[in-house]
Amino acid sequence: MDLGISDKIALVNGGSAGLGRGAALALANEKTELFITARGEERLMQCCNEMAKATGANITPIVADHSSDEGREKILSICPNPDILVATCSPPPFTGDFRTIDREDWEQALSLTLLSPVEFIKAVVGGMVERKWGRIVNIATGAAKYPAAMRVLSGPPRSALVNYSVAVAKQVARHNVMINNVLPGMHHTDGIRGMFDDQAEANGTSYDEEVAKFVKQVRIPVGRFGDAEDMGAFVALFCSEMAGYVTGQSLVIDGGMGNSIF
Repeated sequence: MDLGISDKIALVNGGSAGLGRGAALALANEKTELFITARGEERLMQCCNEMAKATGANITPIVADHSSDEGREKILSICPNPDILVATCSPPPFTGDFRTIDREDWEQALSLTLLSPVEFIKAVVGGMVERKWGRIVNIATGAAKYPAAMRVLSGPPRSALVNYSVAVAKQVARHNVMINNVLPGMHHTDGIRGMFDDQAEANGTSYDEEVAKFVKQVRIPVGRFGDAEDMGAFVALFCSEMAGYVTGQSLVIDGGMGNSIF
């Protein structure tokens, strides 16, 4: 399906791995003029080279920490006027006892998962309004809607991000600038694989066995984890020409785990 965005400039922050990579790949398949940022140069360059070869898209890597002032300045100096902004990041670590989380942990989580996307939205939305076209998608977390103790560093800041972005969405929608969120549950990513591989090593099991155990424990109705590429397709749809009447929405993609009818 042609999403009508082959002439658009797209910026994906945190796009070298995981769910960000899935979103970037979907946008590369649509032949957007794609800019991908990440902190790790080696993985970013490998990602962009592989993606460009597979899709034929024009992709520019930007090595920068998008949660820092210096990183944002560098990214926006290279890609100052994106038509599409996708914001994601390496999620904060899973947490055990909430009492062990200190102020520094909170400040790092807030800087990465709330303040960074807010600053980027503020920086690019004006140009989108002037051009009468724009799409912003935040890849947040299902824990923003369904609180979980193990995601307490991730859920609350991203709940605030969702609140902020929906409020802004109402102000800019009349200019054909649409802002939406996706709230993913458990997906196969490098970060998730690392966590469950560690559990498997400690328990003398395998990654697949640990995933199956978790799926049963939290009762994921589809009986498995999601794939980053599948979720990326939904991000691309929110970025498309066809999404011109959809704004301020937060789509949960969690295999049916969330208990809500709306």
